[in-house]
Amino acid sequence: MSAIQTFNLSKNYRPGAFKKKNIVALDKVSLDVREGEIFGLLGPNGAGKTTFVKLILSIVRPSDGSATVLGHPLGALAIREQSGYLPENHRYPGFLTAFETLMFFGRLSGLASGDLKSKAASLLELVGLSQWAKVRTKRFSKGMLQRLGLAQALVNDPRLLFLDEPTDGVDPIGRKEIRDILVQLKSRGTTIFLNSHLLSEVELVCDRVVILHKGKVLKTATMAELTTSQPIYEIQLEAPPPADLLQELAARTYDVTPRGSALVARVRDMAQLNAIIDILRARGLTIGTVTQQKTSLEDSFITLIQGGASE
Repeated sequence: MSAIQTFNLSKNYRPGAFKKKNIVALDKVSLDVREGEIFGLLGPNGAGKTTFVKLILSIVRPSDGSATVLGHPLGALAIREQSGYLPENHRYPGFLTAFETLMFFGRLSGLASGDLKSKAASLLELVGLSQWAKVRTKRFSKGMLQRLGLAQALVNDPRLLFLDEPTDGVDPIGRKEIRDILVQLKSRGTTIFLNSHLLSEVELVCDRVVILHKGKVLKTATMAELTTSQPIYEIQLEAPPPADLLQELAARTYDVTPRGSALVARVRDMAQLNAIIDILRARGLTIGTVTQQKTSLEDSFITLIQGGASE
């Protein structure tokens, strides 16, 4: 079942009285986000990511197209009741403690005070803020505010969770803890819609991603499809390869280049890789490891964006 389906969803803004040309923030975006997956929303600044989330949550209205969220049309109250949202650069009243902040947002969600107290305590423990429960948020660091923001987004037990830069300002240990929480939520069936500039974080947790550029979809793919292994292998040796070995490999038209004490081989197939390894063994060279190279999400992202910019 789909958690989010959009059909040619578009949003135009009028720039002002003296400019006639509309600004296209989102241009005919069609997506299908499945229930229970972690879905990444990627794109450079101005790509339309925040506009897309605002449309889904009915914070702004579309100029064209349609969408359903959890089986409901855009604007349905049930969407907000079943969604959690952590916006970027969120702010909380500095005079409230962490516990009071969760109580406040819980009441906004219609939760009863009795149940809410235990809920707030358990959420603060989940995000690692139990010892800071009675501390006013004005004393919180950026990373601590991010943790509190995640707890706030979970206060109504949402089926659909929107996170905008959830690990911004969080230290490496904290990012790992937040990733673990997201995986735990996914195992419970929560659908997570993640917007982040930290592509290494996205690569670790997302099942699929969409890449937006200038309001348009460049690509929607699984993480495996975007980080497919290449026919390039790094062969680690005990010492830098001798010059005459490189000459022999070049004479056999093998595409091999040195990298320190390793050789980087671009091959047609496994037979060619084995042929190169046979040459190394015939010379008595000790092979430590043979590692196939992969394309990182960052590499794929940059390639797609540069290609989109040139069109």
